Amino acid sequence: MLRLRYTLFFASLLALPACNDQLDFYPHSSVSPDNTSEKDMDALLYGMYNSVQNSPGRESYIFYDLIGGELMNPSGGNQLAFINNFLRPEYSLIGNAWDGYYRALYQVNNVLATIAPFTDTQKKREMAGTAHFFRAYLYYNLVTRWGGVPVLEQNTNEKVSRNSEEEVWNFIERELEAALPDAPAYVVNRYYYVNKDAVQALMARVKLARGKKQEAAALAEGLITSGRYKLDTFEKIFRKQQNTEVIFAFENLTEESSITLSTLFYTYSHTVKGSYVYKPTDDVMQNLFEANDKRKPISIDVVQGLNVINKYPSGQSGTDPFIVTRLAEMYLISAEAQGMAGLNRLNELRQARGLVALSPSSEESYLDAVLLERRRELLAEGFRWYDLVRTGKAVSTLGIEPHRQKLPLPESEIILNDQLEQNPNY
Repeated sequence: MLRLRYTLFFASLLALPACNDQLDFYPHSSVSPDNTSEKDMDALLYGMYNSVQNSPGRESYIFYDLIGGELMNPSGGNQLAFINNFLRPEYSLIGNAWDGYYRALYQVNNVLATIAPFTDTQKKREMAGTAHFFRAYLYYNLVTRWGGVPVLEQNTNEKVSRNSEEEVWNFIERELEAALPDAPAYVVNRYYYVNKDAVQALMARVKLARGKKQEAAALAEGLITSGRYKLDTFEKIFRKQQNTEVIFAFENLTEESSITLSTLFYTYSHTVKGSYVYKPTDDVMQNLFEANDKRKPISIDVVQGLNVINKYPSGQSGTDPFIVTRLAEMYLISAEAQGMAGLNRLNELRQARGLVALSPSSEESYLDAVLLERRRELLAEGFRWYDLVRTGKAVSTLGIEPHRQKLPLPESEIILNDQLEQNPNY
């Protein structure tokens, strides 16, 4: 049951400065939305960022790598068994993600409801644009996991049924269309805040997922040719250096409010310390990267004889940004959406990463080349499983049963809400 019963959190409400460039907003107290006013808009905004970033949990960011054959348990074992273990209705990560996305959605809906009666100002419009972006972002994560899910434009404690998958996708597109005119304008090097480019980048991703390839390519090309971004060195992107590639990211400024994703990949004996919960598969370590690929040493490493993901090197502090959208993905969206007509975009990205240009002989081999490049570029960023699902390659590549191309709804939700139907064959 969607028991959306959470209060809207604020941190240091009265002491928060009117203008704050840090999105590191950690909740220490709760205040009812009924008691808020226009002077509390900064607190509302930062509380929303915090909830969307943190509520789904750290594994949610790499879940598609876990069930997409890129990561596994350090103790080894059968890869298919590892994947199938995650795809169980009673598995905690399934329930945690579902609950977390809807808790974040509750926060976003509260923001939109709270600011609705406020005076119409640019600040209010920008805040609404950001909220609509986040609502689209949350539902993108929900629909690509479970298919049809309940669409809640207003918070409720009632039992609700699932919308169709098509209805969810349509809602996502409407939310992005609502976000685009009101979201803040681009400001150089201010990529820890939602802006119009972040909206456009997510819209390009959504259009590609829906098979609207011409629109996806146009949106991606708009960002590529905007002059605001250019492909940058991989080290800058993943070593928290100022760069020209990131479009939008969650900052994770301090350990207190971080999602601590990085602790999953390093051992406690490592200098940055960690829990070493997941490691890259042997296939990733041995076969994914070519020797001269500039991404390889930043993406993977061998530390103290153990294979590790190396994109999040802060370890126990967990202060690495998590990138939501960046320019390289736009190159890959454009390349895929255009078919072989987009070969130049694929080769431009490859050459920027130290690889030679390709000359695929067919559309099929070209798509395989694009998907391989997506693996290399986006490893441990939460893309692989859904890339396989949306291109019809999950069953043959992973060896999973067809029904496992959608996650099971959490067992606890099915028990508590008789309006929810489980996905088939679970």
